[in-house]
Amino acid sequence: MQLIDSHCHLLDSQKNGTLDALLTRAASAGVQRMISVGTSEKDWVPYRELHAQKPARIEYTVGLHPCYVNENWELQVNQISNFFMPPHMPVALGEIGLDYFHLPKDPVLAGEQILLQEAAFKQQLMLAADFDCPIIIHSRQALDASIHIIDASGIDWQRIVFHCFSYDAKAMKRIRKRGGRASFTGIVTYKSAHSVREALIEQGIEALMLETDCPYLSPEPKRGQKNEPAYLQHIATFCAELLQIPYTHLCEHVKNNTEQFYGLKRVSGMND
Repeated sequence: MQLIDSHCHLLDSQKNGTLDALLTRAASAGVQRMISVGTSEKDWVPYRELHAQKPARIEYTVGLHPCYVNENWELQVNQISNFFMPPHMPVALGEIGLDYFHLPKDPVLAGEQILLQEAAFKQQLMLAADFDCPIIIHSRQALDASIHIIDASGIDWQRIVFHCFSYDAKAMKRIRKRGGRASFTGIVTYKSAHSVREALIEQGIEALMLETDCPYLSPEPKRGQKNEPAYLQHIATFCAELLQIPYTHLCEHVKNNTEQFYGLKRVSGMND
């Protein structure tokens, strides 16, 4: 069965010349397609070039990650519109959002950074509304503020995915009630991640999407190694067992969910 890695970061592999080998390993593991997610202007153009070179294998997104937001954030955000034009358009805006985990220790500096993140988040949500595109949310230790800002934006929650979901089942209920969804990484395979597994069960198969978030967060049994799209099969196997459904059934649903959410066209060949 084929899988789609709905969230990965391929810049390092692209730069160091290991991308073709990575794609070969992914294909052997049943991962025929992947979405390379933008975090700042450093990777937007490279990812567009990757998609242009391999349109049947690699999709891409653009967005300013909250950890890359600084006092000059507007200069980067103002460039995003340039990418939402044919022929090589991104499939989503993201990853964007709030990260209260990686804040300065000084409370004054932390407060200033939060204000910058919130301003950049709101501006990018406005852009996403104009583009009517899916939105990838990064939210770490910032659930209440993230939900509040999305609610206030008027964005259709059905366009929202909280990537690398690390909250609990109660948080999942709040997101699902609004029409949003989550995607899950190798974290779900970690022994200590009981609450994340409960959240996955709460969401169920109908809206489930899976991701590696590579090169980070390798799943068991590859934990400690550099992550890559091929390892998505380990996450899928674990989730199938957790949800007590056949592996092929899970793969079919996850692939369909990802294609529908991102508006991906079916491709008949994978030779690009």
